[in-house]
Amino acid sequence: MKKGPYETTQLERAQSRVRQLKGFYKHVTVYVLVTMALLLFAKKVTFVLLSKEALGNPDFLEWINWNVYGTPIIWGIALLIHACYVYVPSPFKKWEKRKIKAYMDKDQGETNKFV
Repeated sequence: MKKGPYETTQLERAQSRVRQLKGFYKHVTVYVLVTMALLLFAKKVTFVLLSKEALGNPDFLEWINWNVYGTPIIWGIALLIHACYVYVPSPFKKWEKRKIKAYMDKDQGETNKFV
């Protein structure tokens, strides 16, 4: 049986899956490293980078705290969405495969009419 132009082999599907997992693992690694750095150096950076006038400004310190704690929270939500994309099976994939097969069968039928 001849493989159609839109059909993927088992090897291609496995390679695609490994690429998805690899991308997710890289995302998790960067997230953990950046979050650890933010939390470890939060107090040190606050005192090193700020002038004496800025230290007295509570709004500025609140802004820094928001960046230190808000960034991991928002990034964590994005990471959760990425995890769902990688690990949760999509109901649309089966629909997509059925549609591709239907169009391929239709094209195959139209091609056989002219042969």
